[in-house]
Amino acid sequence: MSGRAQLMWDEAVTGYDFGPGHPMDPVRLSLTMRLIEAFGLERAVDVVAAKPAGDSTLRLVHRLDYIDAVRQVSADPKSADGSYGLGTEDDPAFAGMHEASALIAGQSVGAAEAVWRGEAAHAVNFAGGLHHAMPGSASGFCVYNDAALAIARLLELGAERVAYVDVDVHHGDGVQAAFWDDPRVLTISVHEHPRTLFPQTGWPEETGGPGAEGGAVNVALPAGTGDEGWLRAFDAVVPELLAAFRPQALVTQHGADTHFEDPLAHLAVSLDAQRAVAEACHELAHEHADGRWVALGGGGYAIVDVVPRAWTHLVGIAAGRPVPPETVIPEEWTHQVYARTRQHGPGRMTDGRQVRVRGWEEWGYDPADRLDQAIRATRAAVFPAHGLLP
Repeated sequence: MSGRAQLMWDEAVTGYDFGPGHPMDPVRLSLTMRLIEAFGLERAVDVVAAKPAGDSTLRLVHRLDYIDAVRQVSADPKSADGSYGLGTEDDPAFAGMHEASALIAGQSVGAAEAVWRGEAAHAVNFAGGLHHAMPGSASGFCVYNDAALAIARLLELGAERVAYVDVDVHHGDGVQAAFWDDPRVLTISVHEHPRTLFPQTGWPEETGGPGAEGGAVNVALPAGTGDEGWLRAFDAVVPELLAAFRPQALVTQHGADTHFEDPLAHLAVSLDAQRAVAEACHELAHEHADGRWVALGGGGYAIVDVVPRAWTHLVGIAAGRPVPPETVIPEEWTHQVYARTRQHGPGRMTDGRQVRVRGWEEWGYDPADRLDQAIRATRAAVFPAHGLLP
């Protein structure tokens, strides 16, 4: 296995563009890459551009009629009428939609291939993590589900157990749906409660289909949960399940929309806690998956203050060159930010919070606390299926 990490990047992924005013502005991707370059992190990884995912790869998860529909509206956006979730407010049709979506999917599939074949210890595709796309429809800003496709490719290459950990503020519903009946895949999603946020799924009672009971894990957090509660929930569920499942590869999704500045959700997590969870995922990959780690981006709509910093930290961690939180951001990047967005960028790689992931038992359990109730509901729903105490 190569000791270096791979960073999957092709500037053309910024062609995934739903148009002016849409929250998922592709400038967040280019600003992230420019910040990575400003810190020289591209020299600590192998920057690789994979080919777009072809139809045979896309069909590992998606229906052929859906792929054909995406291709049709890609060629003629005006033909989109909402069928297959295309041409909606969330997923407006745009010229080149199929090509841009397949390119992002190809980067995640390429990352999975590199990690499984030992060509890289870790691989990052921060343009990916489009976890809402369903086998037969677009949903929630997502056209092709690159996370599910990466997992499916790992299985095709011979992996017998793959774990997926999703810390986006929204439930990883598309990935869960793709592997609902597959005992080879463990999907864990830590997200805001479905009562208060799209896609209104991800209840603790959603635990997997017949023969795959306990394969879907959902931690539904109360709106307003901050650093301490978010880290508590992660630590109360993820490490024990990974230890019991013994994955051969770990795929993680690092949506930055848990942040307190994000305009589309209601958690109150800092950049520093997001960085701590990225570090924890890195450690868990080494502890339980021989270091095989595919790390993806995801949501995140504070496109200047949060997203570029969060995913630059992710790349630094994967590269073995973590960026210290107190680091001052290079002026060259802040100038680029202003030129592109007319916004003033952040000054440091931290929100100034001191955080750490502490053990579940160290915290203690308060049965009257809504967060603890949510954690206990998840543990009770799935831990026995893995031979663990709830």
